[in-house]
Amino acid sequence: MSWLLEHGGETIRYRTLRELAPEGYAPPEALTDAYAAIPGSKAALAVTKKQKDTGIWGGNLLGLAPSATHGIKDVGTIAQYRRMIELALPRDSRPYKLAERILFRLLTRDENPALLFELQKLVGAEPGADEWIRGLIREAATAALAEAGHQEDPRIRGAGHRIATAISHFLRSPVSEKPFTRSGANLILHPEAHPPSWYSVAMLAAMPSLQRERAGFTERMGNYLAQPAPKKAFSVQLGRKLLKPTHLLLGDPIEADSKGTPKDLPLALHYIELLARIGALHTAPVATKVLARLIRDCDDRGVWAPKGLRAQPKALNPITHHYYPLLPDAKTPEGRVADVTFRLAVIAKVLGWQVDYA
Repeated sequence: MSWLLEHGGETIRYRTLRELAPEGYAPPEALTDAYAAIPGSKAALAVTKKQKDTGIWGGNLLGLAPSATHGIKDVGTIAQYRRMIELALPRDSRPYKLAERILFRLLTRDENPALLFELQKLVGAEPGADEWIRGLIREAATAALAEAGHQEDPRIRGAGHRIATAISHFLRSPVSEKPFTRSGANLILHPEAHPPSWYSVAMLAAMPSLQRERAGFTERMGNYLAQPAPKKAFSVQLGRKLLKPTHLLLGDPIEADSKGTPKDLPLALHYIELLARIGALHTAPVATKVLARLIRDCDDRGVWAPKGLRAQPKALNPITHHYYPLLPDAKTPEGRVADVTFRLAVIAKVLGWQVDYA
């Protein structure tokens, strides 16, 4: 803990005191001071300065990176809002309030085309895509708001149960075993398939009450997510359009070598933490192997210290934009490993491991 407090930067310092420290470790004023330092941090300002007065970032909702093809100039609102949560920005601050006006509105049955944002043109060209697109947006908004602490809000609970019901129907159906079909030369997702996504899994992870109320569904979800993900690329067909889905999870997305070293470390950490929060990590052989390797690379202080590391691990998949790194542009050897060290400690705490404090 002393190592994280010294080298972790503003967010990791505060979250270490809040999430990892034993009761009574830090006096209230220390926690207050650490919290107050976050809004002015470089990482926090990089997010809040880009928000418009409308509450939107980048003019879009779901963008994870700039894309000239899809007309996305910057990372979108859902990812940036979730980024504020991970950075532990004060929940009563103006950026949250502005964004939540839009996010809660997305959960309603408001059919205003403007609420489709970057996907408005697609739905205009392919009216049959409207239901699928709005479902995806509502799923993302529900996950974000649940992570922000609104998990007991009736609107979030209602949306969460509807999402769980749709996925549960898929998991119980024969389509889950054969989720693909052919459209000409293209491999596409079956029209009746509604597999889990990064958003729905994040939503479930943030809603312990939903996990308890739908324990059977949560167990089926965990077993499904533990299986190997399909290797073949596929698309979602919306009318005449084919979309490459970046949000769907048809199994464990972690790629690792025989020693358990992951190809994309931030993605592996994010997935492992989500599985841990829904009580499903023990069912996933690849994820558990990767976690075991990461733990073996920790020194006797609990600091992640792999041999030969020369730079901060890089994220290869933009799905982890909100999650990693909490300490961007780390210049020191300690800063390069601070994020992974903190995440491993959080995962250990979630799993209920005995944590020793020196």
